[in-house]
Amino acid sequence: MTRLLASVASLEELTLAARGGADILDLKDPKAGALGAWPQDAIAHAVDTARRWSVRAPLSATVGDLPMDPAPVTRRVAETWACGVEYVKIGLSPPGDPVGCVEALAPEARRGTRIVAVLFADLWTDPGTLLPDIAKAGFAGAMLDTAGKGSGGLLRHKTKDELARFLAQARGYRLLTGLAGSLRLDDIPALLPLAPDYLGFRTALCAGADRGGALDPAALAAVRNAVPRQPLNG
Repeated sequence: MTRLLASVASLEELTLAARGGADILDLKDPKAGALGAWPQDAIAHAVDTARRWSVRAPLSATVGDLPMDPAPVTRRVAETWACGVEYVKIGLSPPGDPVGCVEALAPEARRGTRIVAVLFADLWTDPGTLLPDIAKAGFAGAMLDTAGKGSGGLLRHKTKDELARFLAQARGYRLLTGLAGSLRLDDIPALLPLAPDYLGFRTALCAGADRGGALDPAALAAVRNAVPRQPLNG
């Protein structure tokens, strides 16, 4: 069953999203790019805050929109994982050496770092071509997102058939799967039948669909109602 990932930009939003029933809490700074990162000390503070809750959803954290240079990518992933989150998300883009970055992260994955590759539907003609390398490196998951948030949502860049093919490939490699990318409330009925493990939201959770604005509890409730809720251990 599909779960709800909510991207949050602050500790206040972290608490609001948790209370609103998000299944995974994604630490991301929407004003700093597609995968803008929180500062390391803020990530650690968020982890400490969440650990005080009696029941909580897993936390993921992005590492920023990094150039595809294996050494700094590996270092940032390791630093972010050390903050105590359950997943670290790294965006893979065509320029540079994305395959080299994936290979360089394999030792981190073997040490237990749960890495999720984020592939950008508006940058990759066929993002599935990287899935064999991602699986071989021991990543925990792979998801599709969009890099250019002003160029339309996920369904503008990939058809439902293309999304279904990507998800089937990823499942074949036993990867956790996710779809995101300026998703709207009315995208949910089209995407739920594809059965990704997660649907990720930011824009649809904010007042006026302004991804750089504040999380709106009413908007979160509408999305939460549209994505059938599952037990965290279900």
